[in-house]
This record gives sequence, C-alpha cells and structure tokens, in this order.
Amino acid sequence: MRTLRQIRTSFGILFTARRNRLDLVKALARRPQLAVGTIAFELGVATSAKVDLRVKVLAELKAASIISCEYCLDIGSALARHEGLTERQLRDLPAHGRSDAFDDEERTVLDLAEALTRVPAVVDADLRARIDRHFTPAQQTELLSVIAWENKRARLNQGLGVRPSGFSDGEFCVLPDAATGSEAVV
Repeated sequence: MRTLRQIRTSFGILFTARRNRLDLVKALARRPQLAVGTIAFELGVATSAKVDLRVKVLAELKAASIISCEYCLDIGSALARHEGLTERQLRDLPAHGRSDAFDDEERTVLDLAEALTRVPAVVDADLRARIDRHFTPAQQTELLSVIAWENKRARLNQGLGVRPSGFSDGEFCVLPDAATGSEAVV
C-alpha cells in the first residue's frame, strides 16, 4: 500500500507541471532502449519501500542541490512538501550540519548524499558507522541506490538542458546559486 502511494504521489506531481513537462520524455524518446531502462529503474526505486519516502526525497534533494539540477529541485521540492518536509528544512539544506531542523538520522542521510555526490565520492568510517546505526543492510542498499540514481538523473538533466517545469510554482523551491555554482535556496 505504501509503495502504491509513493508511485501515485510521484506520478501525480509529475503530471501537474505546466511548463517544459515533456522535455525529458522527448529527450529519452530519441533512444528508446535508454527510455525503457530509465523507466524500469524508476519503477524499481519507486516500488522499493524499505526506506521512508520522506527520507529518500531528502537524500535526492541534497544530491540535486549539489549538482544544481533545477528540474530535480523543482520536482523534488514539490515531493518534499508533500512528504511533510518543512520550508525551514528546505531552506537549511545547504547548511544541514549546523541546523537543528534535522534529526540525527536525517543529518546522516544528508551527509551520505553529500559524500556520494561530491567528487571523489568517499564514505569514511565515521559516516559508515552512522549509516549502520540507522539503517539495515536492505535499507542501506535502497538509500544508496536512490542517491546514486539521483546523481544519474541530475547529471543527465543538466547535460540535456532540461529546465524546471513548474512543479513548485507559487511555493518555496530549493534552487542552485547560479552565480557561485554552490547549492543555495531561494
């Protein structure tokens, strides 16, 4: 039931966008075998429900903010609000380590997303111990897959020039700071 809710939420938000909605679909249609693979993995991620969707969305947003994928941040901010993340949490995302808006598990997830998104990707012993404390091996596999997949999504969208599509119109949205190239919020 939770898995069905996750899929329904994701696709519901996807089809509410008003602008540029089909940019990514059009791009993937150029290579049908890649579109099929992408859809299959998206469904795999969406139907894997060992980790709470709220936590997965938080990890995805952190990775997308580091990569500065505006499309990912647009849809991710809408998903985050739907999953109960607060505007303060979205605003504090760049400085999550100093914010009391996140609990220890959430900070661990954000640290993990940051570690896997930065180049080179390094998960040190301390972070690994924190991950082990909060998540089972099955949950770790799911969470790591979600973060790695968001890295793929965000980098592909950046390369293809996929633009925000209005998922967060009128609402607070995490956006990259184009002037500095660092993650920021608006």
